[in-house]
Amino acid sequence: MAKFIFVTGGVVSSVGKGIVTASLGRMLRNRGLRVTLQKLDPYINVDAGSMNPFQHGEVFVTDDGAETDLDLGHYERFCDVDLTTASNVTTGQVYGNVIRKERRGDYLGATVQVIPHITDEIKRLIQVAATDYADVCIVEIGGTVGDIEGLPFLEAIRQMKYDLGSHEVFYVHVTLLPHLETSGEIKTKPTQHSVHALRGIGITPDALVCRSKLPIGAEQKRKISLFCDTPPEFVIESSDVPSIYDVPLKLEEQQLADLVMSRFGLQATDDRRQEWARLADRIKNRSQRCTVAICGKYVELHDAYISVVEAINHAGAALDTYVDIRWVSTEDIGDGNAAEHLSEVRGIVVPGGYGDRGVEGKIASIGYARENGLPFLGLCLGLQCAVVEFARSRCGLTGANSLEFDPDTPHPVIHIMETQVGIEDKGGTQRLGQYPCHLEPGSLARELYGDDLAWERHRHRYEVNNAYRDRLTEKGMVFGGLSPNGKLVEMIELPDHPYFIASQFHPEFKSRPNRPHPMFLGLVAAALKT
Repeated sequence: MAKFIFVTGGVVSSVGKGIVTASLGRMLRNRGLRVTLQKLDPYINVDAGSMNPFQHGEVFVTDDGAETDLDLGHYERFCDVDLTTASNVTTGQVYGNVIRKERRGDYLGATVQVIPHITDEIKRLIQVAATDYADVCIVEIGGTVGDIEGLPFLEAIRQMKYDLGSHEVFYVHVTLLPHLETSGEIKTKPTQHSVHALRGIGITPDALVCRSKLPIGAEQKRKISLFCDTPPEFVIESSDVPSIYDVPLKLEEQQLADLVMSRFGLQATDDRRQEWARLADRIKNRSQRCTVAICGKYVELHDAYISVVEAINHAGAALDTYVDIRWVSTEDIGDGNAAEHLSEVRGIVVPGGYGDRGVEGKIASIGYARENGLPFLGLCLGLQCAVVEFARSRCGLTGANSLEFDPDTPHPVIHIMETQVGIEDKGGTQRLGQYPCHLEPGSLARELYGDDLAWERHRHRYEVNNAYRDRLTEKGMVFGGLSPNGKLVEMIELPDHPYFIASQFHPEFKSRPNRPHPMFLGLVAAALKT
């Protein structure tokens, strides 16, 4: 049976629980343990699919089609594991399940309450994530201790210690140590209050991971240990580091994983710590630079494109290149001014999105890249915009558009077509999750992947209109990737261009620091040649 590590956060939100959770998973994986991870999100939404990217950041998609919190992306990238629907649980899911059970009569007329019914359902969903193969299941509880919506989750993980036994559960509390610029002091009082609030719920943290701008000294550690009733060796410093991939190394210095394994009575079967250290060093130290633009409409919040950023970072590290990202709002791009924003970059990425805001700017950005030989990578909506741009400029289809943006377009080169091809519907009207893509012989796509089949994750409801495929092909567009039955366009490319490729799927979700995605590797390699 899997051991459980529960990660909570205190003082402020966005304190870094997700990176600590992912780092702990990486450290245990480096010792040969089989690890799975889960995020408990207290919001009432059933999933992250309909949430505003400005509020929530990126929606990460798993192989089986779950629309999840972006922290699952960190988990997968750090631990090199593929997570599932069971890896993200929300209040909306929990209450929905309990209400359905009550309506069926599963509770035999009992008064349905937060305790035990809601907490029992949370515990059941945690156990579902702890698959048979896992040695350790690491569970992050979203939000901050003291938030009213998080209380049922904290109560559920409190109960699990008594359900399973004290040596089966380990609590990690991630907290902030503010640094006062005026006095030069690191203050421990907020951490003391946070731990006091957690202990008031009935959870005494086994380890404290203390986030701070600067390293903390022995005196601060002694004070935290004394007032928080945590042994000094379990007070772990996590000061700012140059790269998020350095965090496991910082925690290794203080033997956090060894302390956890000792508490659980687990033995290492492997040692890949040096392998990760070499990877982290390669990510930090590179000999050349280039600039790539991300042209989107959520650029004010970089977390909205976090997987794209990391995929670019992975590719750059593999090619010994710092890739400086220029954030370009496509709402600022109109007819004739794309050069003002893109003339100094060496490649552009047009990522996914929904709604018509900023779409014409995306189309103009793609046109600039096509006309000026600028390496281009389109992701999901980026492919659809590339098809619209090509249809207008090269095929002479005036007014060509997607039905998503113009229901009255005379040339709907992008439309909804799942009912025509009979694909399995994984998410209402969307294609969600992993699907196969056949890569055409002689295509750039086949060259990049080095194979004739790719499995990639989707999140979209509009497709290339097959009625226009012949006209697009006649003018030079190549469909380098198709569904196995040939009815869905998965990838497009322009062979007369230095690097022009786009996908209906989201390749950024499959990129890893140790295995950069080939489409991003191709983009950075092409950018270095411009």
